Amino acid sequence: MKGNFHRRMLRLRARLGSFWSILLGVSYLCVIFLLGIGFYMVYEHWDLASSFYMVVITLSTVGFMEVNQLSPEGRVFTAVLIMLGVGGFVYIAGAFAQVLIDGRLQIMWGKHRMMKMIEKLRNHFIVCGHGRIGSIVVQEIMAEGHDVVVIENDSALIDKMEQDGILCIEGDATSDQVLLSAGLLHAKSLISAVTSELANVYVTLTARQLNPKIDIVARAGDKSHISRLERAGANRVVLPHFIGGLRMAQNVLRPTVTNFLELAVRGNIDLQMEELLVSPESELVNKDLIESKIRANYNLIVIAIQKESGEMVFNPGPKEVIQANDTLLAVGMKKNLAELKEIL
Repeated sequence: MKGNFHRRMLRLRARLGSFWSILLGVSYLCVIFLLGIGFYMVYEHWDLASSFYMVVITLSTVGFMEVNQLSPEGRVFTAVLIMLGVGGFVYIAGAFAQVLIDGRLQIMWGKHRMMKMIEKLRNHFIVCGHGRIGSIVVQEIMAEGHDVVVIENDSALIDKMEQDGILCIEGDATSDQVLLSAGLLHAKSLISAVTSELANVYVTLTARQLNPKIDIVARAGDKSHISRLERAGANRVVLPHFIGGLRMAQNVLRPTVTNFLELAVRGNIDLQMEELLVSPESELVNKDLIESKIRANYNLIVIAIQKESGEMVFNPGPKEVIQANDTLLAVGMKKNLAELKEIL
């Protein structure tokens, strides 16, 4: 029992850090305060209000007169009480100064302000894990101008993200409370890029239960894990090592095609590949590609159309009809893509 209490105190001390000293100082003063009230009530036979007031003016050293006449023993006790109280206040002041030096208050205020910003986010992206894969995901999403919240349990990575201005939460991504604090109920997508395969499954399962409508992309280390993640609720499963190896092979077999796709996706030239959702109110609904005049008016090439059912129509013909909630996969200049997006 004593050992468990000691371990709990050690964990609490590690969690509070510099604030542990302030907590000890406040606890010490509370004990002195109660001890003083008890002495005056029991030994001097004062009432509770008089005892309380006497302890307050004694510990605060304001110099007011005694409430009632004190016995010689009471005067000695009051003198000791003053010294103990002043020592306690000096200790708390030193601990508070240490907190200011460590910058803990500034850190706490920064985290509070960050949580307020996260609470206001809507249709943002949540990335679980900021390792080699997760950091690239965050970089690419932010480059497109979208809001991202990162969940990471490594304090060193949290400090670096805070310095870089990335919204982040320190904690376990498998925790319901941590996912909810990242705005899971209002997020557009969740990317689970945690190193542990089991953690990715658990994150996916938890996120799907908390928000059945969210789009989930999960990382897998092996093809055999794809079905497991899909059953847990992932919309798509990505194999980073497989994609990396495939890209290297394509660079050797089809270097020109690969270079073109990299330029189009990364935007190093004024060319971009974009997916555009057709709203039910769009003027293009129920028109075929010729009638839509997408190529003539916007100089864009529609290379595929994903139907609302999920069916993908590759290289659609001129008579392919655009329907509500279709997703157009188009290639062209950024300016033209933005102009087309305005009428969809």
